Amino acid sequence: MFGLEKPAGQQKPGRSGGLPKMASVGDFNVLSSSIPATKVELSVSCRNLLDRDTFSKSDPICVLYTQAIGNKEWREFGRTEVIDNTLNPDFVRKFIMDYFFEERENLRFDFYDVDSKSPNLSKHDFLGQMFCTLGEIVGSQGSRLEKPIVGIPGKKCGTVIVTAEELGCCRDSVLMQFCANKLDKKDFFGKSDPFLVFHRSNEDGSFTICHKTEVVKNTLNPVWQAFKISVRALCNGDYDRTIKVEVYDWDRDGSHDFIGEFTTSYRELSRGQSQFNVYEVINPKKKGKKKKYVNSGTVTLLSFLIETEVSFLDYIKGGTQINFTVAIDFTASNGNPSQPTSLHYMNPYQLNAYGMALRAVGEIIQDYDSDKMFPALGFGARLPPDGRVSHEFALNGNPQNPYCHGIDGVMEAYYKSLKSVQLYGPTNFAPVINHVARYAASVKDGSQYFVLLIITDGVISDMAQTKESIVNASKLPMSIIIVGVGPAEFDAMEELDGDVVRISSRGRFAERDIVQFVPFRDYIDRSGNHVLSMARLAKDVLAEIPEQFLSYMRVRGIKPSPAPPPYTPPIHVLQTQI
Repeated sequence: MFGLEKPAGQQKPGRSGGLPKMASVGDFNVLSSSIPATKVELSVSCRNLLDRDTFSKSDPICVLYTQAIGNKEWREFGRTEVIDNTLNPDFVRKFIMDYFFEERENLRFDFYDVDSKSPNLSKHDFLGQMFCTLGEIVGSQGSRLEKPIVGIPGKKCGTVIVTAEELGCCRDSVLMQFCANKLDKKDFFGKSDPFLVFHRSNEDGSFTICHKTEVVKNTLNPVWQAFKISVRALCNGDYDRTIKVEVYDWDRDGSHDFIGEFTTSYRELSRGQSQFNVYEVINPKKKGKKKKYVNSGTVTLLSFLIETEVSFLDYIKGGTQINFTVAIDFTASNGNPSQPTSLHYMNPYQLNAYGMALRAVGEIIQDYDSDKMFPALGFGARLPPDGRVSHEFALNGNPQNPYCHGIDGVMEAYYKSLKSVQLYGPTNFAPVINHVARYAASVKDGSQYFVLLIITDGVISDMAQTKESIVNASKLPMSIIIVGVGPAEFDAMEELDGDVVRISSRGRFAERDIVQFVPFRDYIDRSGNHVLSMARLAKDVLAEIPEQFLSYMRVRGIKPSPAPPPYTPPIHVLQTQI
């Protein structure tokens, strides 16, 4: 049948960042290997499609396209089946897509009336199309998006309903424990100090490190502590994918000695403790040299327990809203906005760095906020009419209602305020952090989460107060993203980020890490492709938000609200004329 040539679950080439070399084993950071946050399944239904057939109704098919980030080119992702003779199809074939909160995935759904078996779409009647983002579908109430079909001037083309469902295997984690027996002795004076390194295989045959156990000192029969890992990280949800486990003897200087390796799969491991899960550790070099070589010891699986985690999408589907607030630095160090050297320069042909950072982050987050109303604040300026300095003013000039409609509204208010305020100083962050914290403190039930984006050019003036504000805010449902623009040194910002050392104030440590800092200059694309710069920036600053969000919910013991009941399409009753 036409449309079966390309499976709808077709995936993009693997995005996994490879880490095959063992030298880097000591610096391994599990978050750096980019695996999909999860996989979602999209279901498509249409109502009241155009009727292109004379004697019967249309025979519709849906074709999904995704868009490349850099060149905006649309690529076919997959096709549903054809359903004969209906204007209200509920397509059975689903599209399975990788979902990353931090990326903007543009989608286009095209609809055709199929007139022959030809796979060439130009041979069939076009019924219209719908554009959206994956985030828009996921962020809609109940992860169900309904939009009009467009594309044929002067015609009503009907509506399309797309629902997103997170695939179950992505939420599972496993708790595993291993021990080993009679491992090779590698140390001259004592026994070995063994540890295990787990790798998942990628589509191209390479391996990516996904877990490293602790080192058990001075033994050839170690028992490692149980560890927890997501099924996604272990095998990307593919139960038969090869998992390679290497056994090393730890050395202080980092030149760990290779003892041997074995391979397994999630499916094998899931049998639990049994004779199937005792593995011979083989050192290929030794095996090649020694005829009598048997093995370099054995590794045994002691326990295997599957746990299903609640995910970020469970909360979004249950109705949790993400509220986005932006705060922009209006200090004099940015330079006179009318000069091209200024970071606030309003170039009619391209966005300045503030505009780029604002759009890059805002356009993704806005999909998760149903009313699309965003408070936009400024700090470090003198305000008309009396020239008082403010570190917390509304960009739209209305302190009672600082909300702007959509990211376009925020941009408009930003440009407008540049013309009316005087850039001044100092650079104080605490007032805008406390502004958002006041709102976050009033809704701690998990129904809302707040993200504050601060865009700044410089060195912070109220470090002590800002640290105090962040420590207080770490107990609240909020995250802070700081983007540094311009050439300044941002050393102090790294301290606020808290990735290396948890931030503290007057002896109190932050309850969780809620700040992510990045310098914008690290993302400027040398070829001048701003779309790419913005996509890279968004990816890095937003990647931590789902985990920060979940850490708040876990600490507070907040479970996701049940999702609204699934949509059941109305049954069309044919009324016969008597």
